[in-house]
Amino acid sequence: MENTIANLSEIYELKRNPENAISMEQYMKNLFPFLGIRSPERKAITADWLKNVGLVPHESLTAFIKELWDKPEREYQYVALDYLIKKKKYLLETDIDLLEYTIITKSWWDTVDLIASHLVGELFLKHPNLIKTYGEKWISSDNIWLQRTMILFQLKYKNKTDEQLLFSIIQRTSHINEFFIQKAIGWSLREYSKTNPEAVAQFIEVNELSNLAKREGLKYIVNYS
Repeated sequence: MENTIANLSEIYELKRNPENAISMEQYMKNLFPFLGIRSPERKAITADWLKNVGLVPHESLTAFIKELWDKPEREYQYVALDYLIKKKKYLLETDIDLLEYTIITKSWWDTVDLIASHLVGELFLKHPNLIKTYGEKWISSDNIWLQRTMILFQLKYKNKTDEQLLFSIIQRTSHINEFFIQKAIGWSLREYSKTNPEAVAQFIEVNELSNLAKREGLKYIVNYS
């Protein structure tokens, strides 16, 4: 895998654009350096590269993802997620440790939200026992990104949403005075309102939620008063 990633780095270096990097870094609050490769071009390069990579042997997966994740430029973390999302049906129950690593390392909404909704959501759906172990640990932690993951992992579940679990997680985190938590609460309620608007409206009515969470949660509920 080392040579494969080295090949990607060679291509990326040829496409490095310091001028683009400035605005991209500013958009991400200057938390991460960027190569300056805009999303459409990066995705095209990555798609071709991933065709050559194929399916990484599972025993090499953690090393492969961590090598990408540990590179300084943010585009490499996006590549790691592109691979994991493309191959998510091959993830095993034991890969939850790798996903936890990606959540708590170089954490920001641009990676965490993809991990939560595409990857953790996939694993938790296939292995619900993980919700009782890792999920409980994450929601009880002081890490807002693990907590945000728990709020958002059912984002794409629609009628498979465990409503009781979703509402319980929100009740356990609604007191946290943190924008990324409150925004996630509102987002998760808004998405679930597309499936069950009555349940969401009633939940918001009887629970003390922040104005941000309420506003986001009610966005698609037309007849709420």
